[in-house]
Amino acid sequence: MTIGTVAPTEVSSPGGDPFRRRLFDGLVGSINERGYRETTVADIVRHAKTSKRTFYAHFASKDDCLLELLDDDNSRTVAGIRAAVDPEADWRVQIEQAIDAYITAIEAHPALTLTWIREFPALGDAVRPVQRRGMDRFIDLLIEITAGPGFARAGLGPVRRQTALILLGGLRELTAHTMEDGEEIRGITEAAVHACVGLITGR
Repeated sequence: MTIGTVAPTEVSSPGGDPFRRRLFDGLVGSINERGYRETTVADIVRHAKTSKRTFYAHFASKDDCLLELLDDDNSRTVAGIRAAVDPEADWRVQIEQAIDAYITAIEAHPALTLTWIREFPALGDAVRPVQRRGMDRFIDLLIEITAGPGFARAGLGPVRRQTALILLGGLRELTAHTMEDGEEIRGITEAAVHACVGLITGR
């Protein structure tokens, strides 16, 4: 799943086109400043310190830029959680590590997280492959974690895909409600850990 210290605003992975990375960061900056709905291409290039010509050389529209940004950010979040979890640790510790890494990622980009949950689906059919790919990454990660040695020692098998989907959907909504209510996102830690334990163990 997508928890420490607030990371810098750089959201793109190392390598690749440096202008694309700058445009991603420009979109993040504008979302932080104005929200996605009010963001224009002019805002993105202003934050990126580049030109509209450069923007349109890489993306057809701000929606297209958002699609790629969120796909990239989702991939990075999953990689960060995978790196944070020690597969040899006690299974409860692994759950705590995963939730902590998830919350850390949200703290780094709270406005982008809300855009992903609330505004992204409104963009229509084009977003569905990105949404599905993003959720599948999280489900595969949860199955991978629960199939590891720490869980096996406790007599726990890999979580089923349907169970993982229920868990991740609930965590997403809890995240959105907490942020919309202006509450500290770390306040969800205990509830998130308990939910994971309950669904994984069936208790």
